[in-house]
Parts: sequence; structure tokens; C-alpha cells
Amino acid sequence: MSLLFQPQAPVLAKTSTGDEFPVRRIFCVGRNYAAHAREMGRDPDREPPFFFTAWAETVVPDGTTIAYPTMTENFHYEAELVIAIGKGGRNIAVENAKDHVWGYATGLDMTRRDLQLEARAQGRPWDTGKNVEQSSPLGLIHKVDEGDFDPNNGAIKLTVNGEVKQDADLAELIWPVDDIIAYLSTLWEIHPGDLIYTGTPAGVGAVVVGDEMVVTIDGLSSLNIKVGPKAV
Repeated sequence: MSLLFQPQAPVLAKTSTGDEFPVRRIFCVGRNYAAHAREMGRDPDREPPFFFTAWAETVVPDGTTIAYPTMTENFHYEAELVIAIGKGGRNIAVENAKDHVWGYATGLDMTRRDLQLEARAQGRPWDTGKNVEQSSPLGLIHKVDEGDFDPNNGAIKLTVNGEVKQDADLAELIWPVDDIIAYLSTLWEIHPGDLIYTGTPAGVGAVVVGDEMVVTIDGLSSLNIKVGPKAV
């Protein structure tokens, strides 16, 4: 029996060592910085984290010009620290969570904000706002034993055309990396190749065609993304 079509090849993320990291799934943490929760009209008290997902094919590398997506006039940036999982597990203890991390990277969670807010107001899933082609730009993944990166401290910033829009510290994460991994593993068994986008600081905003975004996190490679013409 012949296939009617060839399945898409795995998405291979780039690493600082020159290896390729096959992406399996993407989990994203919502409202994980108190100031961002407030700017989105929510209470930032430390309640259990919630997650939404995205397709692996939304990942694009540093230097990509992404298309401005269809069906929106309010396309937002969200700078994030990304965890790359290297060891699977379920019901992982917080104190063992770091053993499951392959590395870390800078990332962007690009959002059709108008569609997300419309879905939220109607109590519907966020897929149309969040799970969008080219919406998960990813910088080089740095292995945990490379350098002295600290996922619990360090500046995270985003600029648009050189102007600082987001400026915070990883220490401000409501749920830090180890807690995120442990809690996520109670909901799903995590697997090598999974990516976890850990949430964005305050200062989110819209971009237009031609804008250039740069995400920097202390100890990691920067992520440079440009907004191209509208998708057709």
C-alpha cells in the first residue's frame, strides 16, 4: 500500500554545539510573571500554572523573517525563556527536575492578540490566537553543562527596532523552571524533544511589517526575528 503523501520531516532545532534537537511538542505556561498577569487583567497570585500547546512546526530559527499572520490586526511579541527536555518522566519531583533538562534557549511566543482575547472572552480555547504558523521562534539551545547560565536569575529583554519593550529578570518567574517541569509532568508524561516556553514579562505589544525584534537572556544566544509581509 502506497502513501498518499509523505509525512512532514521532524522539526530540528539548532543548538550551540552544532547538534540538532528534534522537537516533539511545545508546552507554554500562561501568565507566569506577575506584572504581565496584571497587564492582561488577571490576578497574579501564585495559583497552579496552566498550559497551552503549539505544534512543533511553529518553531523557526534565529534570523527568520516570519510572515505577518492572516486574520489579525494585533500581532504581539512575548519574549520567553525556553526549556528543552532531554529526559522523559512522569510525576517528577521538584528536586529532580533539573535532571530532565537538556538545555535552554531564548524564545518568542508570537500571538494574534485580538483572536486570543476574543476566544478568552467567550470561554473558548486559545488555538487561533496562539497556535499560529511561525509563532514559536527559537534561539540556539545551550546545553545545561555549557557555560554558567542560571535559569533562576538573569535579565530577559526584548527590543523592537532597538527600543526596549520588555525588561525583567528570570527571578521574577512566579513558577520557576524546576516547579514548571514537576507540575507539567503530573499532567502529561514529558518526553525528550519537548519544549517548554516559560511565560513572558510585562511589556507585550504589537508589531507591524518590517519590525525587527531581538530577545536577549543573560548567558544565552540572542534571538533576532523580523516581521515580513502578510501571509497569503
